[in-house]
Amino acid sequence: VSLVGYTNAGKSTLFNVLTSSSVYAEDKLFATLDTTLRKLQLDNGQTLILADTVGFIRHLPHDLVEAFRSTLQETEEAHLLLHVIDAADEMRQDNIHAVETVLREIGADDVPRIDIMNKIDCMDVQPAIERDESGRAVRIWVSAQTGAGMDLIREVLVEYFSQDQVRGEICLTPEQARMRALLYGLGAVQSERNDESGNVWLAINMPRRDWLQLVSREHINVSQLLLNQSMAHSLQ
Repeated sequence: VSLVGYTNAGKSTLFNVLTSSSVYAEDKLFATLDTTLRKLQLDNGQTLILADTVGFIRHLPHDLVEAFRSTLQETEEAHLLLHVIDAADEMRQDNIHAVETVLREIGADDVPRIDIMNKIDCMDVQPAIERDESGRAVRIWVSAQTGAGMDLIREVLVEYFSQDQVRGEICLTPEQARMRALLYGLGAVQSERNDESGNVWLAINMPRRDWLQLVSREHINVSQLLLNQSMAHSLQ
């Protein structure tokens, strides 16, 4: 999950509150220059990787976009973007347009996105979730400064990432240590146990898209991982 937004929208403050971190947050242009990654533990036990990226500005020169391309890689590869918006800014529509322009330039405009309407402490607005006609959350009103609405963000993240998940237990032999490391790297492992044969059993919970990409990239025969054959259908 990647945080994006116009500069000074409050991304780093939101990042710090959600992850209990202390990333530098200041009302300055490009206060965040490098992408910071932290694990975010959800209430259902699932672990996400949250990325805080550089803030965008209007009329960002193409050369500068290229210079920040490696920094913005997590944005391109994210499963979900949280677009942090200063809801109290009179120029917010222009800022939203500027962010959308940069997302198109870096090829991330097709990544699913939820708007985080920040700084409601400066407005007469209560924390709330807005949904579209299908019931999908499209906008969340919060204040990173006071912490209001942080529970709503977590609620929506649980909801979003529970829609198409691969869950279950797989068995890895000692020779499959690389697979174990990759699953941990993706934040997919919920628990681990060893059996008498030296095999490792991992309880996993991860987006199906990540699972299918991993299986394809590593040329994994899924059936060889499954001693619990009841999982076969869900993992293929």
